[in-house]
Amino acid sequence: MDATILIVEDEKNINEVLAFTFQKEGYKTLSAYDGTTGVEMALKEKPSLVLLDINLPGMDGMDACKEIRKTSNVPIIMLTAREDEVDKIVGLELGADDYITKPYSARELSARVKALLRRTEMVADSAAAVEDKNTITSGDVVINIDRYEVKKNGKTVDITLREFELLKFLAIAPDQIFSREVLLENVWGYEYLGDVRTVDVTIRRLREKIEDDPSMPRYIMTKRSIGYYFNKI
Repeated sequence: MDATILIVEDEKNINEVLAFTFQKEGYKTLSAYDGTTGVEMALKEKPSLVLLDINLPGMDGMDACKEIRKTSNVPIIMLTAREDEVDKIVGLELGADDYITKPYSARELSARVKALLRRTEMVADSAAAVEDKNTITSGDVVINIDRYEVKKNGKTVDITLREFELLKFLAIAPDQIFSREVLLENVWGYEYLGDVRTVDVTIRRLREKIEDDPSMPRYIMTKRSIGYYFNKI
């Protein structure tokens, strides 16, 4: 594999175990032991994926995620020992693609890394397409399926991989209502063990990017007590 995983974890023994585990699976690894160094390496080395612990010395994982997201859409999985769901939701709101709570099994972490990297590779392959074969237009929003690109009023929207996949899944079946559980299964791509509020957070982030007024959405609609659907204008 050519993929490189940046491990930002201050506990040296955990960092080394993670590096050894992923190296055995054929990945290249980089290690950082504090948030500031992690951000610098993420932006300079351009890894394929970042494993980012929340409890870091100096700049914590939340702030590090926020800094990385200012200029990079590299996939990020947050590693947290915190049980408070609020911390996990905040991490997702800052732009993390996924989170996993300690203690976790190597098998579960590996499965999540592989799923996220697989989707990233699909994006890269699709972005290389020359022709715009599949485009969904709704009002002033244009979704280019081949290029993994969203435009609003002609301007490209800065969107993460997970946000795009959720928007695409809804948009290709307009007016069809999907429950949070169905969206987790189809968009996150594996048996997701997290809170279904993960979907709510990602929907909120999407609305902030493509709706004129996120509090009164026109595109991503809510069916109370059931789920979400895309309204094609």
